[in-house]
Parts: sequence; structure tokens; C-alpha cells
Amino acid sequence: MRLSRNIFLLATLLIFSSTTLFSQGYRVKTIVIDAGHGGDKPGAAGSYSVEKNVALQVALKLGRKFEEDMPEVKIRYTRKTDIDVAFFRRAAIANDAKADIFISIHCNSMPDNRVVVGYTKKGGKRIAKYGYVKNKTTRGTETFVAGSHRLHEQDAAIRENADIALEKDYKKNYDGYDPKDPETFIILSLFKNTYRDKSLKLARLIQNNYARDNQRVDRGVKEQGILILQRCGMPAVLTEIGFISNPTEEDYLNSASGQSEIVNAIFKAVKTYKRETEVN
Repeated sequence: MRLSRNIFLLATLLIFSSTTLFSQGYRVKTIVIDAGHGGDKPGAAGSYSVEKNVALQVALKLGRKFEEDMPEVKIRYTRKTDIDVAFFRRAAIANDAKADIFISIHCNSMPDNRVVVGYTKKGGKRIAKYGYVKNKTTRGTETFVAGSHRLHEQDAAIRENADIALEKDYKKNYDGYDPKDPETFIILSLFKNTYRDKSLKLARLIQNNYARDNQRVDRGVKEQGILILQRCGMPAVLTEIGFISNPTEEDYLNSASGQSEIVNAIFKAVKTYKRETEVN
């Protein structure tokens, strides 16, 4: 795979600009909140709800929380209605706004389990017949930052990058990126995320609040080649707020109390992050 000159220049620019930024002082003045999926890209589906709607509800409530309790911080959204926003536009919104934090809200889902549903005989041999049943038991939260990963760990990146292939002219918009090509993830991992430490700090604070305050199952902080995070020129996280494929968690994700807990966990994490990382 041939590296795009544009990607190389972007990576070089990010390294240079971030070094200057953090040496001169870092303050959280603008936050971009991204509701995952939207429009004709519904994302994961539960028994009665879809990811795009839950993500939007939580994103809007999170934005209002910041506007009410942290009015000194400017809030921008990648979408406020059920519309499709291309991945490259979401990152561009954050970059153009010179955002200091990017937070992407998503719901998780587990693929169906392959199970034996019966047997047939052929040539005197007993051959298993397979079918699929829904995985409804996996639960918990996890938060991602841009980073490298081994090929067998790329499932989350493939899942979150999948919408890109539905966009018109995606190869042109993403410098030849092919979401079905594993080599893409290797190339992306070669570019060190300049904002890795700060992204990890925010992600860990979010996960800690989910576990401690909300008593959620903590699936940890993970580094993955998720393109939207790779393209953001600021500390950025993608947080999976629960498994919409789990009936109990689907109810939680759709409830007013559950969404309030999620919003408070993220808000408190940002508040702590802001206090501990700002440089005068």
C-alpha cells in the first residue's frame, strides 16, 4: 500500500502543531460532541431501538449539561438531528473549530454466536449443521482512543469504520483508505497519535466514573485504529456507553435515568481532566 502524501503531511503538521500547543499552554475552551451514525446509517440495533437515536439523545443531553454547568466552555456538535454526517466531516468540524476535546458517543453490540443446530449424515460421517443465535449477555462500557493494535484485535476499528464504505467517493475523501483492507490499520498505526497521553487520561477518567459512580461493567480503555479519532487534531475519545444488543442494557440506554448517569459520568470526567491538565 502506498502512503498518501496528504496523510504524511497531516501527520507531520499534527506533531509540530501539538508540540507548540502544549508547550505554550493548553486550556479546554471548546468541546465537540459527536453522536455516532445517523440518517441512513443506523449503527447497531437492539430489540426496539437503534444506536443512532440513543447516541443523539445522550450527545444532546451531554451538551446541555456542559452549557448549564460549564458555561465558559464552547460546545459544538457534529449533528443535532437524525442526519448522516461523513466521518471526514465530523473530524473536520472539530479541527475547524480548533476544539480542545472531541467526544464521540456510540452504543456497542455483539455479533451473533455460531452454534450447532443439528447433524446430518454424509458418506457415513456425522456432519454438524450450524446456525446463529443472538448474543444478549455481553454488557459493559469501553472507551477507545486512536492508536495501534494487532490485526486480531481490530474488530472494534472495523465496526466503527464500516460506515465509511457507504459514503460517496470515500476513497478520494480518505486518501485511498479502504475499510476492508487490514493493511490500512497497519499504515494508520505507524502515525503516532500526538495526543495519545491526554486522550488516554480522559478515557480512563470516563471509564472510572462509569464503574465507580454507575456500577457499570468496566471493559477498559483500548487503543484502536478508528479513523475518526486518527483524523482529529486534539485529544479525542470514542466511548461505547453500553451494549444495545443486551436487553437489560438496551433498557438502561433508553431510560432517562440511565442517560443521566452516562452524561454525569462523562461530564465529571471532563471536569476532572480540565482541572488536572490545563497549563497556565
